[in-house]
Amino acid sequence: MTDEKALADWIQAAKERGGAPLLLTLLDALEPLAPVLAQSLLVAQPVASLWRAGDASRELADLLEAPAGLLELRRRLGDESLE
Repeated sequence: MTDEKALADWIQAAKERGGAPLLLTLLDALEPLAPVLAQSLLVAQPVASLWRAGDASRELADLLEAPAGLLELRRRLGDESLE
């Protein structure tokens, strides 16, 4: 599974469970800490791999590191459907 597919599946699951609005709120509140959160995800990636979430963890960390990535993550969480 590619990184992009893993994250897309994770976002879709969050939307189906109704968690996207909460995640968007958390992104707004924790935006100044996004680089620290990204590094934490990279450190936790080996553990996340035990639950087959390592690829999604890596892609999410990459998105959190860049301001453009944060905008992309907000766009994906806010869309009614993924590409």
